[in-house]
Amino acid sequence: MHDSPVDSDIAPSGTLLGLLQRGRGDGTLHALAAPRAEALAALHHCVLRDPRNDWQAENRSLYYARLCLQLDGGLDEIEAHLVHVDDQLDTGEERTGLALAVLGHLASYGRDDALHLLRRYAAGGSNWEWALDELALRDDDTALRALAPVTLARFPPTPEGDAELARTVRASFEPRPWRLWAEDPLYGVRVRAAQEQGCFDRWQRQLRSGAPRPGWSVGDVLRWAQQQHELDPGGRRHDAAARCLAAVAGPEDRPELLAAAASGPDAPRAAALRHLADTGAPEVLDLIEAAVADPLADLVAHAALSAFERMRSIAALDRARLWAHRTDALGTAAAGMLACRGGPRDSELVLNALAGTVRTAGSDANALWTLVDGAGRLAIESAAPVLRHIYRETSSSQLRGRAARALAATDPSFGAGFAVECLWDCEESTRELAARHAATGDDRVVEQLRRLAADPAEESEVQTASRSRIAPDEPAR
Repeated sequence: MHDSPVDSDIAPSGTLLGLLQRGRGDGTLHALAAPRAEALAALHHCVLRDPRNDWQAENRSLYYARLCLQLDGGLDEIEAHLVHVDDQLDTGEERTGLALAVLGHLASYGRDDALHLLRRYAAGGSNWEWALDELALRDDDTALRALAPVTLARFPPTPEGDAELARTVRASFEPRPWRLWAEDPLYGVRVRAAQEQGCFDRWQRQLRSGAPRPGWSVGDVLRWAQQQHELDPGGRRHDAAARCLAAVAGPEDRPELLAAAASGPDAPRAAALRHLADTGAPEVLDLIEAAVADPLADLVAHAALSAFERMRSIAALDRARLWAHRTDALGTAAAGMLACRGGPRDSELVLNALAGTVRTAGSDANALWTLVDGAGRLAIESAAPVLRHIYRETSSSQLRGRAARALAATDPSFGAGFAVECLWDCEESTRELAARHAATGDDRVVEQLRRLAADPAEESEVQTASRSRIAPDEPAR
């Protein structure tokens, strides 16, 4: 996720390409109505140039695979992308992961050409582990066993090669191929040794842990936090230190913790702030305000905001109502707290923050996630126009799904409007929402509910919601 306007690589939301990049249901509907060549070109653009802000969290593969099936699309473009020389130069998962996941879904739908292409890439591609995971879910034992020689040949029979093999086995997402190979009379000894080494490595890491131990004092924990921060400034060990403080700190340690939170070194100060916030110390709100205003303590400022966002007290809510008018990060955090835990009296503050964030930071701002949820939780009907704008414009399919949920609670026209296109959305949670809300007066809705209910690739929650909307005399086909 990016706290910025829509990325320049994302086409405008009113274009076919922009709709498909966002994973909107209207993208599928428009593609099916467009000239086939134009629709396939837009589809391939998306599959080969992953448009997601967060490729590890947002869904697109099933969405694109279904459209490929509906358009009767071939795999020449995907194959050319996978076998291109860039595959050996740019080995990051984000270059090929989406294409491989699309192939996996196509294989599930019975596309043998997708299955064969996955096998070829698993044997020779740089992102072979992803392809192997896709095959582990869909291929038969014989084909998986046939990949053992080429896979194990990637790891030389040296101490370094064996160590890398052990790390790969330990990190594998789908264990099925490795279990099959562990039973193989030719390769089993080496694979079993790698599996055992992975377990031993985890045990060794636990033994070598330098984390706080029983008997440490508050001072010991704070000093450890600073030492770890100096060794790894981006490691956020102050969070671990705060959890340790919960186990060792007593009433007699309060002066030391307050002093550390007010003026200690960065990591101890951050740890103390979080601990005091978690325990509801009355002084911590003033300490948080001071920390956020400190221009020389970025780590501390972030920790202070995080500590405030975790607070659940009435005092924190009251302070949030005062801070929500601010235009800095503390004001954003305060509005987020009101969105999560405020009451009807806070609706205007949440609405102002929602509209102001869209106006100043765009439709992809991180702060919108909480504010959108809050608009729905508080059922702020006047927020519907802003929520509709976010729904249309955001490049994040997950934020769009949150906007859809908020619209379901605030916009009476949702069932006959956006809920219809949400039946084709790329996110299963959004499709489930649509299945529960879409008005069935539209023939497209009834037919899509039948498809979702009968599709074995669909999530069970979506299937259940779809079946609940189908009349008993109109069973899913």
